[in-house]
Amino acid sequence: MLHSKWFAAAGTAAAVALLMAPTAQAVPAQEAVTQTGVAAVTTLRYDATRAPGWEAAVSAGVASWNSNVRNVRLIPAQPGTRAEIQIIATSGWPQATLGPVRPGGLARVELGSQAVTEGHDKTRIAAHEIGHTLGLPDTKPGPCSQLMSGSSAGISCKNAVPNATERARVDSAYAGLTATPAPADGRLLVDAP
Repeated sequence: MLHSKWFAAAGTAAAVALLMAPTAQAVPAQEAVTQTGVAAVTTLRYDATRAPGWEAAVSAGVASWNSNVRNVRLIPAQPGTRAEIQIIATSGWPQATLGPVRPGGLARVELGSQAVTEGHDKTRIAAHEIGHTLGLPDTKPGPCSQLMSGSSAGISCKNAVPNATERARVDSAYAGLTATPAPADGRLLVDAP
């Protein structure tokens, strides 16, 4: 009986101590670690304010990546904050910096209207170029089922969803990401046919 009273008192004291302890600072998503020691999802911000006319395509491309990978999450940058992925509209061929871009890093996506003029799907273009910033090179020539086959799949291809191999490569690139930012590959990949 004495032991159970001691455990009850000790439990109450521990609860009071936890309530009185200073609150820890929030850890950014890319640095957080779960209780099991597995790294949390890496959050990357994107800014598409300089891509007028591409809003729906960028939103759909981002949603495709967010719903198909688990180790990285793309969110719009709040006004006045720095974005790791800068998305702009251009008149040329689409192109992007080859990543994987890390938190605090910088990658550029150019959504070129020349590809749209030739008949390529805007959402596929946006998802494909974002895929470059997440570390995926082109897989040309390739079938429509490969998002990273880009323009080589032809103008009838509307697929904006990464296949299993592409998803696995991105998840692997962001698995166990530490707080230390690593630079992107940095090469500029131009997606002209």
